[in-house]
Amino acid sequence: MNESSQNPRFLNRRTMLRSMLVAAVAVPLAACTVTEDPLAKQARSGDNKNYIAGDGAVEEYAVEKRTEPIEINSKTYQGTTVDLSAMRGKPVVLNFWYAACAPCRIEAPHLKELSEEFGDKVPFIGVNVRDEAEASQAFERTFEIPYESIQDTDGQIQLAMTKYVPLQAVPSTLVLDRKGRVRARVIGAVDPKILETLIDTALTEEL
Repeated sequence: MNESSQNPRFLNRRTMLRSMLVAAVAVPLAACTVTEDPLAKQARSGDNKNYIAGDGAVEEYAVEKRTEPIEINSKTYQGTTVDLSAMRGKPVVLNFWYAACAPCRIEAPHLKELSEEFGDKVPFIGVNVRDEAEASQAFERTFEIPYESIQDTDGQIQLAMTKYVPLQAVPSTLVLDRKGRVRARVIGAVDPKILETLIDTALTEEL
């Protein structure tokens, strides 16, 4: 008997997620389109705008539709090395943000709570698309963010993401499965209940 049949909490969250996703706007996976996403275009232009409104739309990807594992090897503002390949075996949450982004500030307390709830079982990693260290770390202190962020002001990580899944907005949040592949994407500020359910599903699904 699998965990989902034993755990009423898991079943209730799966049911809630299906209901919430009925109204979500489906956006094609990057591999299904040759059009470069708007965030990547901004990164190429170097105009440092990096903000496109998102509506909180959620998309989940079936196992057979997922791309290759995401490869990121970079340092955080604090100097910690982040290597996604070393995190295989755990789901990972990637949140793309910057300090002056209003939706990023709205979702920050929710991300804090969820990262503390899941702890070592699910690493959270921020990817800051705009700020230098002072602004980023001031934001982290203000919202008491317990996880660290990678600086991506040159847009290299954003551009690399186009071969996995288009971001299309800041903030965007990706939930990676235990093999490091994108299993879900939220465009815009996260709904904490939906994100919690997405993470629960990533923890328990069969791959």
